[in-house]
Amino acid sequence: MPPSDRAHARLTIDLDAIATNYRLLGKRLEPAGLHAVVKADAYGLGLEPVARTLRGQGCRHFFVATLDEGIALRALLSDVEIGVFNGALAGEETAFAAHRLTPCLNDLGQIERFRALAPSAPAGLQIDTGMARLGLPPQEVERLAAEPQRLAGLSLSFLFSHLACADTPPHPKNAEQLRLFRTLTQQLPATQRSLANSSGIFLGPEYHFDFARAGAAIYGVNPQASHPNPMAQVLHLKGRILQVRDVDSPQTVGYGATYRASGVSRIATVAVGYADGYLRTLGNRGSCFVGDRQVPVIGRISMDLITIDVTEIPPQQLTPDTFVELVGPNHSVDALAAEAGTIGYEILTSLGHRYHRNYIGKGS
Repeated sequence: MPPSDRAHARLTIDLDAIATNYRLLGKRLEPAGLHAVVKADAYGLGLEPVARTLRGQGCRHFFVATLDEGIALRALLSDVEIGVFNGALAGEETAFAAHRLTPCLNDLGQIERFRALAPSAPAGLQIDTGMARLGLPPQEVERLAAEPQRLAGLSLSFLFSHLACADTPPHPKNAEQLRLFRTLTQQLPATQRSLANSSGIFLGPEYHFDFARAGAAIYGVNPQASHPNPMAQVLHLKGRILQVRDVDSPQTVGYGATYRASGVSRIATVAVGYADGYLRTLGNRGSCFVGDRQVPVIGRISMDLITIDVTEIPPQQLTPDTFVELVGPNHSVDALAAEAGTIGYEILTSLGHRYHRNYIGKGS
């Protein structure tokens, strides 16, 4: 029996949809450029097939989070530029140069060490305009402006910052960060500038600058939750029904007896659990589809299993080996995330390694 036939759950990743989303975002950004974020194993979808697909669409600029991610990407693609968000920690400077990676320098110490140990290698500067996470705060930017010798000899490729509330267009924080970014970058040497992430692309041209850094939207996550999703859906996740049984009140289902049958019901057990990234918060609040019928998840999520109420589904559709749709045309990543009380980013990056993965489209 081939692995695809014996798989308890199947994850299909549409590389054509990824390519479509990349082109859509690029068109919206013109004349600014689009850089692709492929950190966290391309948001859980697989670094190699995703990066090769994006390169095939003409992408020449990528971002990852860590040095090791950058080294892995460089082994796949020799002719692209790779930025590393977390910067160069002490002792990593020569590795960045050796693998032709561009660190996003986040503090004065990183700048000083990188200038000393990798003076000819390119670097970017991250400026904190309101996230209070990584990057140079305004007072350190002003110090750089007052002491330009701190940047002397540094091959500065870009300046960038990160929007905190771009997925909520009316939020006043967006305009506040835009103003501060303009003010601070005008004090530093002229180079490429970037402020917009996936959601920031949809805030308008004034946020685009020279390039934007898109991640989640490339992978189908809605960049603005208050609007219809313009992105093509990338994932189709299905779980196999292992068993079907009838229950009646006062029987309970699952750990902790958190669900109690109120009458005669039919319950199906599906081979997906929190070990596969089906989040535990979906217990008694998630849903999935059997054919075109939506059914609720009942009881707690187990490590390997979930239980669903299929009382309203015709019995002939409920044989063992039937697959139910957990994410797909009827139930998007964002819909599942809303049920779990989280965001599409977490759903994607939580995808487990037990699924049988199938890539369709370009690069498959």
